[in-house]
Amino acid sequence: MQQVYIYDALRTPFGRLGGGLAGVRPDDMAATVITKLVERYPNLDTAKIDDVVFGNANGAGEENRNVARMAALLAGLPTSTPGVTVNRLCGSSLDAAFHGSYSIGAGDNNLVITGGTESMSRAPYVVPKPERAYPAGNSQMVSTTLGWRLINPDMPKEWTVSLGEATEQLVDKYEVSRDRQDQYAALSHQRANAAWEAGQYDNLVVSVDDVARDETIRPESTVDTLSNLRTVFRKENGTVTAGNASSMNDGAGVVLMGSEQAAATLGADPLVRVVSRGVAANEPQYFGEAPVPAANLALERAGITWDQVGAIELNEAFAAQVLVNLDSWGIDLEDERVNAWGGAIALGHPLGASGSRVLGTLSRRLKAENRRWGLAALCVGVGQGVAVVVENEDATE
Repeated sequence: MQQVYIYDALRTPFGRLGGGLAGVRPDDMAATVITKLVERYPNLDTAKIDDVVFGNANGAGEENRNVARMAALLAGLPTSTPGVTVNRLCGSSLDAAFHGSYSIGAGDNNLVITGGTESMSRAPYVVPKPERAYPAGNSQMVSTTLGWRLINPDMPKEWTVSLGEATEQLVDKYEVSRDRQDQYAALSHQRANAAWEAGQYDNLVVSVDDVARDETIRPESTVDTLSNLRTVFRKENGTVTAGNASSMNDGAGVVLMGSEQAAATLGADPLVRVVSRGVAANEPQYFGEAPVPAANLALERAGITWDQVGAIELNEAFAAQVLVNLDSWGIDLEDERVNAWGGAIALGHPLGASGSRVLGTLSRRLKAENRRWGLAALCVGVGQGVAVVVENEDATE
């Protein structure tokens, strides 16, 4: 097996639902980041890009089923460049990186662009086809923006609750307080704002249509202001609010992956080495737990322990989910290793693009902070988790 490396990462700002990126198609966002990535390597013969692998959680609209191929063509890559789209919901673009790493590790490919894109603003409504011709009744439009749709009646009801209600059930199971959730959410906004102000995202984010910064960061957020928000999914005894959960967003990201020999192709040194991966599943309603076994599996395969991990990028679907994960790993919510540049509660969560964000941020953080081992993980709807371990081989600590 060949060693697999991450050479670069780039993303759009993440726009709020109906915000500054709502007018941009998901395939155009994807094409933009591919184009801007390739421009960083003026001597690169784009015919040497072996594949484009993108994650996307919708696929029902302007993604046109295979947004990876569409974006590669729109970006002006040669028509000989293949493209494939994968869907593991919120973990889709991390799964795309997995697929890229598999092909490179096996020696099939040398250089692969992986990534993900999602426009939750532009996600279409769908209308089921009638079961017989010329029905007399009305048809119902179903939103494809988020969550279950056109549910199979054989699915157990406890599996098909909303993501928010599922998180409330996770809160019940692990007794996660509202105060701790709000405390973590406020920290996410403060860290994200500080990272932007410090220039940490200058080399990671490219502006699109005059949107230059993630739109959902609220640096004024405090535990006191968040505590005044109403709960969304349970009117009585609820804890999950719009303030301690990620929002619905638009965005795209790419991660450039290659073999050791790809350094010569690019004329650049790699950022980090991809060491191991982990995928796990459990009961669908407890999807928030699933990063725990996925991350533990990735660490076991890497042959390291949590004490050796210097940087953690854990997607913040909900603050409660993050706290359950960290508690399981014995990590404090204020641990400076965790989402030091902010997380999805502040930055946003455009489903199919979030995996590329956490992996790209992790790679840059390891370099900036001179840390050796890093882990990125996401929870996935319907009870799955994905995780990856990477190594900064140049770290001196």
